[in-house]
Formats: sequence, C-alpha cells, structure tokens
Amino acid sequence: MITPSASTLGAPGTPLPVVLRWLKDVQFPGIELRLAPGEAADPNLDRQAREALRKAIEAAGIKVTSIASYVQVAAAGKDETVIRELIQALDFGRDLGAPMVRVFPGAETAPAPFNTAPALLEPADVVDERAARRLTSVSAYGDVVGVMPVLETHDSHPTGADIARILARVQGTVGVVWDLLHPWRVGEALEDTWKSLRPWFSTGRGTVQVKDAALPESTPELLGGGNLPLNDFAELLINEKYQGTVTLEWEKAWYPQVPQLDLALKSTRTWLDLHWRGEEK
Repeated sequence: MITPSASTLGAPGTPLPVVLRWLKDVQFPGIELRLAPGEAADPNLDRQAREALRKAIEAAGIKVTSIASYVQVAAAGKDETVIRELIQALDFGRDLGAPMVRVFPGAETAPAPFNTAPALLEPADVVDERAARRLTSVSAYGDVVGVMPVLETHDSHPTGADIARILARVQGTVGVVWDLLHPWRVGEALEDTWKSLRPWFSTGRGTVQVKDAALPESTPELLGGGNLPLNDFAELLINEKYQGTVTLEWEKAWYPQVPQLDLALKSTRTWLDLHWRGEEK
C-alpha cells in the first residue's frame, strides 16, 4: 500500500489548520513539513512549540511523513558544520515523529540548461566521498532517534545513478528520495532510476515525490497538465510493488503564481485514484 502525503512547500504562509483541512478533504493521511524559518516547521521552535505542533497535526488525524530540510551533504566546507545541521534536522524529525529527514546533495556545479545534468566543479569521487562521509557520521545517531536521512535526486546529483554512487559508500542506515522531475528532465529513463535506487527501495528505505511540469519549462502544473510521465511512473511503482509514501511536492513557495495547494491536491487525488484506488493506507 502507499501513503499519500503533501509538502508544506506548496502552501507558504497558509495557516497550518487550513493545510490540514485540505489534506483531509482529499483523504491524504500524511504531511511533509518544510523545515524553514517562518514556516510551521520553523527550525527555531523550542521543544514545547514542537510538541504543540506535533499534537495539532496528530489531532487532525494526519501523520508527519518527512521533514524537508535544506542540508547539503555534498557541499564544500567543514564537515563539522554540515554534521551539526544534520543532527539538528534529525532532532526536529524526532520531535515531530517523522521517520525521515530529506537532505540535498548540493555540490558546486557549472551552469547548465534545465534539461542537462550539471558538471561538478570538483572530481566526482571527492564530492561523493564527502557526502557519504557526512551521512555515515550521523547514521548511528539517526538510528538512536529513529529518524533516517534520505538523499534526494536533486541539484548536483539529479539522477538515480548519481545518488546511488554516494549511498553505496555510506556505512549505516540511509535512504533515498526519488523526485520524479529531476532524473527525467536530464534524460534518465524511469526504469534506470528505479534500477539504480532499487537497493534502498527494496529494503523500505525509499520514498517518492510526484509533480508535473510542461518541460522544458519548470513551472509546476496541476497533475496531468504537464508532460512528465505520470502514468508510466505509477505503473512502474505498481509493477515493482512499491510500498511507501507518495508525496506531492507543489512548489508554490518558488512559483507564487501557481494555483493554491488545494487544487494541486485535487489533481493528485484524481491521479492516485486512477492507479491506486483501494490500495492506500
């Protein structure tokens, strides 16, 4: 079974009770909290405020499926700084009852067209080892607090093959986030992304994000309004017996002109019903 969820990235400035109501209206039992200043999941919240946030979400019958952090594990700089950020994000996940915290690669790259994988400014081996070293450093702590760091197909490492290169070096518990858009926009076939990430999905350490856009434009579209391979994506997940969270990442925070999250949720509900009716939890 799958668990529908949606990120609060899609509702910047919207009061949390409104977002929770929208989720309930479309029978989404999960929410991904964007960890950012000024949002409901503000990283500066103290333990008491985090507890109140968790109780409010649970009272609505919703579960936090992930914390969307902006930690960049492959970025240049001191390990100590990144590891401290990772631990802080894992602690936030623990306090909200989230099973995972999303992190980005974030290595430096040369400018590239949207449909082209960017070139790293450092040797791939150096970048990948740095990211793996940092993830390894926090894996035991993640086990203790019950929160797993999950690395997303994004920015400097947009493909499943890119992410697999890093995670194959990690010692300890770590997972993946397959953002449908990024591997596809740079030319990686769905089947190839799945093949690269299968070791983590097959052991319950993977999650997927769904969205749509009219490539080569990056502006979000309601599901079905763009040209991402949504139906093929669903069929692959079903055929591979994927069980986990399917999270709508509606990027209204970056594209304020797009419709409200409630409309995006309705289009996602239509897509889910087409493929997974009766197979949700």
